[in-house]
Amino acid sequence: MMQLQTDVGLIEVVNGPTYTFGSADNVRSYSVTKNFAGVSRPSSIHGLILDGVPIAVFGQAGGASGVHEHSLVYVDGLLYLAVGDSVVCVRPKPFSFEWALQTDPATCFGVHFDERHRALISHGELAISRFSSEGSLIWQVCGEDIFTGPFSLRPEYIEATDWNGRICRFSYNIGQP
Repeated sequence: MMQLQTDVGLIEVVNGPTYTFGSADNVRSYSVTKNFAGVSRPSSIHGLILDGVPIAVFGQAGGASGVHEHSLVYVDGLLYLAVGDSVVCVRPKPFSFEWALQTDPATCFGVHFDERHRALISHGELAISRFSSEGSLIWQVCGEDIFTGPFSLRPEYIEATDWNGRICRFSYNIGQP
């Protein structure tokens, strides 16, 4: 579980691997349910809770994503949530689903925001992507190997380390090294 205090209340993200879309036998009942995977058992299922009230659950395909400190960011009244291979955007209060965007061919490990550059960034298994608040890819760069090492937003560039220990740096503006 991850918690984030916002101006609209306490947001919690929970991992829901046992949640079954369309079933009445779930531990939690959500007002909004969206299964983007199109299969009965998505690889990733994450629920959003606002001030203790379950508001939405999302399922997506791709590699399984867990819930951790980089699963969610809150910027200008919008929540951006990493689920499977995608980022999902919602307005928590009043609730509205905005969009879902596949940001990696495999798994979105996390979503980040750099205030200085006003940049929303997806740290993916195969790609580092910058996307807009409207749900469009601005740029996407794939690495020579999977990005399983340290990841950070530096003042002048994005830094990701791949499986082989190679450090890659990407420009905020165009994504090029």
